[in-house]
Formats: sequence, C-alpha cells, structure tokens
Amino acid sequence: MPKPLTRRQWLAATAASPLALHLPAPAPAGQAPQAPAALPPLNRFPRMVQEFYVEQVRAAEKKGADLRAALKTKADATTYVRGVREKIARCFGPFPAKTPLNAKVTGTLDRDAYTVEKVVFESRPQFFVTANLYLPKGAKGPRPGVVGSCGHSDDGKAAPAYQSFAQGLARLGYVCLIFDPIGQGERSQYTHVEKPDRPRLGVGEHLLAGNQQFLVGEFFGSWRAWDGIRALDYLLSRPEVDPKHVGITGNSGGGTMTTWLCGLDQRWTMAAPSCFVTTFRRNLENELPADTEQCPPHCLALGLDHADFLAAMAPKPVAILAQERDFFDVRGSEEAYRRLKHLYGLLGAEDNVKLHIGPQGHGYSVENREAMYQWFNRATGISDAKTEPKLTIEKEADLWAAPKGQVSELKSRTVFSFTKEMAQHESARRERRAPEGDRIIGVDPQWLAINTLKLLLLMHLGMPKVVSVPDARILRNVGNRKYPKPHATSYAVETEKGVFAVVYRLADEAHIARPPKTDAPAILYVSHHSADAELRDEPLLVDVMKAEPKATFYAMDVRGVGESRPDTCGGTKEFLTPYGSDYFYAIHGIMLDRPYVGQKTLDVLRVLAWLTDIGHKEIHLVAKGWGAIPATFAAVISDAVKRVTLKNALTSYRDVAMTETYNWPLSSFVPAVLSAFDLPDCYKVLEAKGLEQTEPVGANGKLT
Repeated sequence: MPKPLTRRQWLAATAASPLALHLPAPAPAGQAPQAPAALPPLNRFPRMVQEFYVEQVRAAEKKGADLRAALKTKADATTYVRGVREKIARCFGPFPAKTPLNAKVTGTLDRDAYTVEKVVFESRPQFFVTANLYLPKGAKGPRPGVVGSCGHSDDGKAAPAYQSFAQGLARLGYVCLIFDPIGQGERSQYTHVEKPDRPRLGVGEHLLAGNQQFLVGEFFGSWRAWDGIRALDYLLSRPEVDPKHVGITGNSGGGTMTTWLCGLDQRWTMAAPSCFVTTFRRNLENELPADTEQCPPHCLALGLDHADFLAAMAPKPVAILAQERDFFDVRGSEEAYRRLKHLYGLLGAEDNVKLHIGPQGHGYSVENREAMYQWFNRATGISDAKTEPKLTIEKEADLWAAPKGQVSELKSRTVFSFTKEMAQHESARRERRAPEGDRIIGVDPQWLAINTLKLLLLMHLGMPKVVSVPDARILRNVGNRKYPKPHATSYAVETEKGVFAVVYRLADEAHIARPPKTDAPAILYVSHHSADAELRDEPLLVDVMKAEPKATFYAMDVRGVGESRPDTCGGTKEFLTPYGSDYFYAIHGIMLDRPYVGQKTLDVLRVLAWLTDIGHKEIHLVAKGWGAIPATFAAVISDAVKRVTLKNALTSYRDVAMTETYNWPLSSFVPAVLSAFDLPDCYKVLEAKGLEQTEPVGANGKLT
C-alpha cells in the first residue's frame, strides 16, 4: 500500500504543478545585445526578504506574548480565551448556513471487533465528502465519538497510519468517523483535467484551488474546516455516539485541521493534534513552507499562534503530540505547551493539557497513537489500555465509499466550480455599484473613478503610511554587464526598514556617485524576474531608450525578484516551484495582512518618490510580466507617472478566478480583489496616462 509522502517527497512531486508564470523568451532582435551564457543574473540580497519577514513575525509573536504576560487571574484567562475565539472567527468566517447532509451508507465491512460503514455526505449542496465510520461491536449504550482528520496522502483515509488510529479507536470502544480531505483519497478535484496540467493530489491540489480562492475572498482552510464541522454533525447524528464525549485527532495536515477545529467549534470535549503544533515563527525561521490551508489570513496580524487555537477550547483536555525528529520544530511544540500550561493553570485545569514527544520523524507513529488513546481514555474512562490493539490494514479499494473511488462519479461539485461562480457574482456586483460621478452635481466622473480606485488600492494592498523620501546606497560596480548603454550605476533604495529595491541607472558616461539633480524626463522599468538579465535580453527596453533619447533610464527589481531573489526554501532553484520561496513569502504576507504584491507596489512608489526628489518631473513607467502588476497599481496611485507601457501584463484577476488550471503565482494576487476592483479598472484609468500594452498574458500564462 502507498505510504504518506514525506515533506521532501511532496516538494519534489509538486514541482511541476502549474503555479508560476513562465513567459516566452523574447525573439532575437538586432538592436538588443544577447546575454552570454556565462553571465548569471546578479543577486546581492538573497536573504533580505527572509530576514524582513522574520522581523515582522517576531513582532506579531510579541503582540501575543504581551497579552499572555498580562494574564494573572482566572478572569484574565477567561477573557483571553474569549478573545482568541473572536479572532479565530475573523480569520475563518463567516461559515455558510448548514444545509442537509443527505448522508448515505454505501456499503459495510464486517470485521472481528468492529464494522466499517462507508459513508457519503454533503458538507455543502452537491459537494460530497467520503468517509468511513468505525463502529465497535458489542457496545452497550452510546460510546465516545472521535472525528479523524487525515494528513497528506494520496489515499486519504485509507493510508495505513490513518486507518490504524481509526481502527485502534474502534477496537478500544470508540466510534470513529474518518473522512477524506479535499484533493485526497476519493475527493480529487481535477480528475477531468488532462496531464500535464493536472496537479498532484494533496499539496498540488490544495495550492492550485486554495491560492485561487483568495481572489474571491475565500480561504481554503475554512473549506477544509467546514468539512470537519459537518463531519462532527454527522457523527453526532448517530445514536451510537455519546455527545458528552466527542474528540478530534489527526496528523500533519490532519493535525492542522485538528488544531483549527479546536478553535472553531465548541462541541469538542477532547483533542489530540499530532505533528503540527509549533509556532509560526519557528516555521518561518526554519524556511518551512506550508499549504494554503495551514496559513489563516490575518492570524499573524491579530497576534494568533498555533497554541491559541487550542487555547480556544480551554479548559477541556488537549494533548499536543510531537516527534523529536519532525520538520515541525519540537522547540515550538514545547513553547506552545508552556503557553497552554500557564493558561490552563489560571483556569484551575493544569492537568488537562499535555505534551507528548515521540522518538520518530514526521508521522502518526504507534508511540503517538498510543499517547492519543491514553489521553482520550483518561477523558472518557472507556478503557485502561496502554498499548495499541493488533490491527489489520485494509486495501484502499475496500474502503471506498464512492462506487469507483472518486466523488466525481457522483457528480460532485468541485472547489473551482464554486470559485468560478463567486467570481462571476462579485464581478457583476462590482459593476452594479461602480461610481457614477455624472449623476453627482459638480463631480467630474473621471476624477471620482480615479480617486475611488486609488482608495481601494491603498486599502486592499495594505499600504503603510510612508511620506519621507527614501535613502539609497551606492553599490560597487561589478564590471561590464553588457547592458544597452556602456555605463551603469547600481543603487539600493531603502523602501522600508531592511528592504531594498535595487535600481540601475544607465548612461553614456561613467557616473559612480549619487544620481545628478535633473528635471529631464525619466524612464523607470520594473522587471519581470531580473532587471539585470532583462537589460541584456529584453528588446522592449532598447526600443524605449531609442524612442526617448533625452530621458534618463532606470531599471529596478522590486523585493523578492532579481537582486533579492531569495535563496531560501531549498535555494533559488526552488523559487518558481509551488512550495518555493515566492509562495512562502506571499502566504506569510496574507497572514500579516500585507499582501506581497502590495509590498512590491510600495517598492515602486518609493523609487518613484526617490526619482522625483532627484528632480524628474515626468516619469514613463515601463514593466513586464510579474512586474506589470505592482507597476500598474503604482501608476494609478502616483501623480509622478505621466506615461505607462506594459508588456505581458495579466488580462484580469477575473480570468484567473475563472480558469481552472491558471498559471499565475500567489505573489501577484490581491485578497478579495474581485469584490473591490480588477486590473481592467486600472488599465482604463491609465488610458489618461497614455497606457500602451503589448502581448498581454491570460490566466493560463500564454499570450492572448
């Protein structure tokens, strides 16, 4: 039987998933010098983004630490628990109204000490969940119930480790409902998609569906958690279950859902998350990417951490199960335990929290399963067993609840079908409430449209209030880079503390000092992946310089590309993979309420302010690919920009939300953007600045 994949195996398996835009190489042009093969792109700030985020997350962690340090009494602790519940609800809610489960038992396995019912229910209308209900034989009266949440495995609930704990619980007298996560087991969302566009089960599906959901204001973790809440609804509907004793457990991604569900539903009476609970800071410092559902929006901005989701069910019994050799840092598990121990102590329930550290690597090993059994036995009194009963692992197909092992055969809706529907709805609603300046006496419609859009951009991009002109370092010359002009000076413009946008000034004469004061027009190019490389191989730049010979030419990298392309999360070679550094910092930006594309827009705006301070009164903003999005936003916001040229710009966010296998990265997305604006709104406003677009790119990453 297939085993759950390790994190390293998942990284390798999902590397080909369509999550990063690869623009076609430019056609050769006689005017443009071609880059020699032996000239790799410059990258002088590879740790910059990582260290900036570490400082941001440490500050967020301190916010929570300060609140906990102020807890002195039981009343303080009670107030804290109520507060974290409210914050968690802000991250995950609101949930939809509950609809009929329409549960069906599609088959039964009769075993020596238990039976397995194969169950299908609808967590949302026509959105099917496949599950196995393990029922102990010979039970007298209702028994304690447990919802089992699976970690990453192709076979979902049928993975040996997850079968094991469900079967073990049944043999000890518990009723256990274990269900397939979205994108695993019988719940693939992309069975109809032809290879190579079809993402891998698990991580691949989670990222493809989950990243896209942000555009319509949804969070994949909420969808995953809602399945767990409805699984609990089904479990409690069964007469065999005692509602006074209902627990939740799971490992890895299932440990994630166990942790989140502790904070989202107060019906749980006990919990045991395995191989997940640590701290957000440890994960970041250790360069450990996590799935979309493992990164709740706003949580870091609100000062929440893993332990807070468990604190939300205090003073009920909760055990943190960790592993000594896990990639989820056990030092963070110990810190989470200390935080809970303090809180539970104030509530008079210090013995209701436990930390168990197993000797293994990542996985729901027998040692951790036995610790879970003992913890639940302590809470329920149902058994005094210390060890796991003898188990018999079933074949995957024998546990299928759908006829052939996929909900697609039942005509289940997909996550994407909901996303597409919401995108259509949000776009239509936005169009209905568009500002109508012509109906307001004395208000110019164009002025109203521009300023409304500016306000929406500032709000949704999470822009800080920065008014001062940035300082800049003059970087040492690194030799002939074969640029279109003979001389170049590099500047590191500090756009915020510890963050630098690297800017190249090209000239016909040598200049190694600060930029000279001038009121000449300027051209500023915002790169796709590397200004250094694109200055050698992008024909557009040669054409622009020839068309405006009197303009001073600058090219820049925003944070996270080119000169600050991170070497984290496995190195620069992993940058474009679904679990690479570009995704890593984009998802942390969402947790911090500072979208990565908003940070990049800030970089462009700060460089524009720097150029204006030099004396440039008219700036032609040119951008390509990934760089076209922050450049577009900056051009709308900044009055210094008088002209705009975009190459390979994304057509619209709506196109991405309505394209199943899109090919744009999370780092280009604005959360909930379709409820507020879209790129065509920006392009329309920029027509007044002479916007020129060449070779726009659609949601699939191909030229339109």
